[in-house]
Amino acid sequence: MATPLAYTARYSHPVAAVRAAIADEQYWKDRIAEVGGPNARLDSVTVNGDQVRIEMVQAIAAELLPAAITAVRPGDLIIPRVENWSGDTATFEARVDGAPAEVRGAISLVSDGSGSVATVTGSIEVKIPLFGGKIEAAIAERLTELFASEEEFTNNWLAQR
Repeated sequence: MATPLAYTARYSHPVAAVRAAIADEQYWKDRIAEVGGPNARLDSVTVNGDQVRIEMVQAIAAELLPAAITAVRPGDLIIPRVENWSGDTATFEARVDGAPAEVRGAISLVSDGSGSVATVTGSIEVKIPLFGGKIEAAIAERLTELFASEEEFTNNWLAQR
């Protein structure tokens, strides 16, 4: 059974500014460099009107992972991730290389006073009998930390422009 994923990011900038960052390849390069993890990389940013597709690979260092994960999958977790934006909404998918783990969901970006809010909803599924739920919970915790780092990065990146 999948574990739900939920996160709310608050930005001190309006939707238009956040949306412009999402369509800016330099934003993604800077974000991957700062919060992507060891050996993270940006594979592509494709912009076609209000459609933006981002393909990246992120990582979680093995020393940050609980024993429940490293016992099943030793080493850093390598996580290919794709976001597909259309206007102010997106879908995302991520998987863990070498493990039966998938994350899927959606993002909605809306105005909130002079700023904006991105609401992330999704699910994490690890198809490993007995340990799947425990691993899903650990992935949810790490993803929440990653989303918080991405939120902070985005606010700082936009403030510098």
